[in-house]
Amino acid sequence: MNTENKDINKEQEEIQQDVDQTTEGAAAEGTTEQLSAEEEMTIKLAEEKDKFIRLFAEFENYKRRTAKERIELFKTAGEEVMSALLPVMDDFDRAVTELEKHGESDHLTGIKLISNKFKDTLSSKGLEEVALKAGDNFDADVAEAVTQIPAGDDMKGKIVDVIERGYKLGEKIIRFPKVVIGQ
Repeated sequence: MNTENKDINKEQEEIQQDVDQTTEGAAAEGTTEQLSAEEEMTIKLAEEKDKFIRLFAEFENYKRRTAKERIELFKTAGEEVMSALLPVMDDFDRAVTELEKHGESDHLTGIKLISNKFKDTLSSKGLEEVALKAGDNFDADVAEAVTQIPAGDDMKGKIVDVIERGYKLGEKIIRFPKVVIGQ
């Protein structure tokens, strides 16, 4: 498309030169004289070509812009659905944690299978967990601090606990992890 724009710009310059030459020729003959019909038609033709080329360039820009918007829409189309499914994923994690307290059972195995399948399905659609763990430095651009607790000097400004996991879809974080930081 870049070469098309160069061609369009080149044609616009040629048309403008034609218009300038015709007007200069008419000005040299005298402004009081009427332009011949041929010269008037040449000017009108050049103006119409210029309008056409500008319209064509505008249409090319429109096509490029809408294609870019469409690509962005496809990238984030599932964001709302993914955000709605995150609490379900949290519930699965809580269920697995509670069932593990009671020891190994058929229920635990079944819930783990369903949970893993659910996570794998969402991962295949582009959902990723924001990787944070206790001991990492706190970054406000990546995580949301829920509270601060007194901690030793080695944990000052670092993540003490991750309360709720965060997730991103592609490069966009759709839910920030909620963390506790040391004070």
